[in-house]
Amino acid sequence: MRVFLTWLLAFGLAASPAMAGDDTKKDTGDSAKTAPAKTASDSNKNATTESSPTLEAEIQQMRDLLKAQSEQIEQQRAALERAEEKVQALESRLNSTDPIGNTVVNPNANLSGSSSGNFAPTASATLATPTSGVPTAFQAGSGMGPDQGMNDSIHFKGITLTPGGFVAAETVWRQHATGSDINTPFNSIPYPGVALGHLSENAFTGRQSRITLLAQSKFGGTKLTGYYEADFLGTGVTSNNRQSNSYVLRQRVLYAQAAFDSGWSVTGGQMWSMATEDRKGIDNRQEAIPLTIDPQYQVGFTWARQYGFRVVKSFGDKFAFGVAVEAPQATIGGRGFSSTTTTNQGTDAVTTTSNTFIDSPGAGGGLYNFSDTTGYSVNKAPDIILKAAMDPGWGHWELYGIISEFRARVYPCGVVGTNANDTNPPATPTTLACPVDGSTSPSSEGVYDDSRTGGGLGFAIRVPLGTKKIEFALQGAGGDGIGRYGSAQLADMTFRPDGTVALIHTAHGLGELELHPSPKLDIYAYYGGEYAGRTAYTGYDSVSIVKTAAIPANATTAAIPSTTTTTIKTSGIGGYGSLFANDSGCSTEDAPSNDLTPSGGGTCAGDTRYIQEGTLGFWHKIYQGPMGGLRWGLQYSYIARVGWSGNNNVAGPGISPKAVENMLLTSFRYYIP
Repeated sequence: MRVFLTWLLAFGLAASPAMAGDDTKKDTGDSAKTAPAKTASDSNKNATTESSPTLEAEIQQMRDLLKAQSEQIEQQRAALERAEEKVQALESRLNSTDPIGNTVVNPNANLSGSSSGNFAPTASATLATPTSGVPTAFQAGSGMGPDQGMNDSIHFKGITLTPGGFVAAETVWRQHATGSDINTPFNSIPYPGVALGHLSENAFTGRQSRITLLAQSKFGGTKLTGYYEADFLGTGVTSNNRQSNSYVLRQRVLYAQAAFDSGWSVTGGQMWSMATEDRKGIDNRQEAIPLTIDPQYQVGFTWARQYGFRVVKSFGDKFAFGVAVEAPQATIGGRGFSSTTTTNQGTDAVTTTSNTFIDSPGAGGGLYNFSDTTGYSVNKAPDIILKAAMDPGWGHWELYGIISEFRARVYPCGVVGTNANDTNPPATPTTLACPVDGSTSPSSEGVYDDSRTGGGLGFAIRVPLGTKKIEFALQGAGGDGIGRYGSAQLADMTFRPDGTVALIHTAHGLGELELHPSPKLDIYAYYGGEYAGRTAYTGYDSVSIVKTAAIPANATTAAIPSTTTTTIKTSGIGGYGSLFANDSGCSTEDAPSNDLTPSGGGTCAGDTRYIQEGTLGFWHKIYQGPMGGLRWGLQYSYIARVGWSGNNNVAGPGISPKAVENMLLTSFRYYIP
């Protein structure tokens, strides 16, 4: 068009003088009949004078035409960009990673900076996400006119905003109560001795309702993305389920990403761990999340949502490699650790010292939850995750590695004492002396840091079985100190008798079968398990000091002097899954301490050896279209938790505690278009 206008302007400029000259000659000839003849110079002067206004007018017309054409071209270009954005948004809807909306909006949108964003959707993505129509939105600065059609995004100052989410009404019935709402604490399924476990429970909740917002823009060859996702599964100090049900909004996922045309992308914020399986490449919002109603998902599933900073390089549609630094945390298991306990019977004061620590409680004046008794890790380094993913044309294949650093502060003089100075010392006193200065009073002498490196390997495979309507997946991970990356949250570590860190060997795996017989129906069957190995020791030190205050004499009773009695044991058992643990009370129900505190059962040191879950469920779409999505789902799960056997250090076979749980969950959801 511009070339044509340029030639048209040049032709006009060349032809105008000739056209003007012809008109002048004609006018001169006509005037000769009534006026004296003019000289040639007069004729040329008049021709120039008369033709100049005509030429300027034509040039101005051409300028106006060029300006109008330029504006029209710019409008057409902008319209094409908007149309392209609509097509990308629609493709993203069709390529959604999760049939039930765990990733609600625009899972890829081709903004990853790699060609891995342009992939043919998997069976579940194609059949389980909206396939007709996109929701209405408005263009910033203008009303919604009939010629704008349907659009699923808001365009504001060069940014495409895509809201999403769903409203959920959900229920859960458990055969044995856990007191946990819709989220299932797999590693707390109650053994038979727990009083709460003798009652079933029902929970009715809307707390899994979710809101999301995706912001996208492009600057040169860089695609910028910001994503925010939240639900109401958080708990505030005033939260209760008696009247207001004022549960708080919590962060799930929030990150920023810069993706480059070269295939590199950089992402930072809170996100799914890079160890979590993806459906394509290594892309955010491509996570292969189980379709469960339970927000703790499925035993055997590898996941965490935590701080992460990742760099990913995609090599076309076939291969991607990434490295991430992620937030560390140490979860502790086991019992029987070395300690010194002093009890003053006169004041009822009890003090305890240990020979190690690895976590700390949250600061009441800070942003960590001070009521979280599990503590916050003070590890010296972040977790490092490396991952390679392949999409060879049949299925998706992953291999990854995790490196975790653990650090404890060890006090070799923290557990010391002697009964030689007791009120009634034994004939042969026992003394635990500080190896540094020989003292028998707990102190920080000789304190040092103990560091251990853990980690493991994991894999994931996802393939169609003959038809795109059937999808099979298998994933697993194993190593030392990576228990928290499994859904059941088995422990990462325990402590040796001297207070140093002992990493627990863990492994977990999950098999998945997903069927999509029609665009309105998704059926899923999962089986997963998680294992934690014995990491037990003998030789733990235990010092118990009991002090009584002196009682002065009175009219009827003589004075009673103060006393000190010290009991020292140097052959205690402990760690995780001890063969000598006392499991005799795992099936014994005790009376409650009060009307609000049911008994936790008798003596039961059965640390979890293996936990498994089988799940069967479906999602049915009642409606999916431009007005949103309406669907309902039903899920059944069977869970079995088995503890390590313990014989209480007596002859004969040990007792292996076992807990069984049956659950039925329902969900009714409306998805924002």
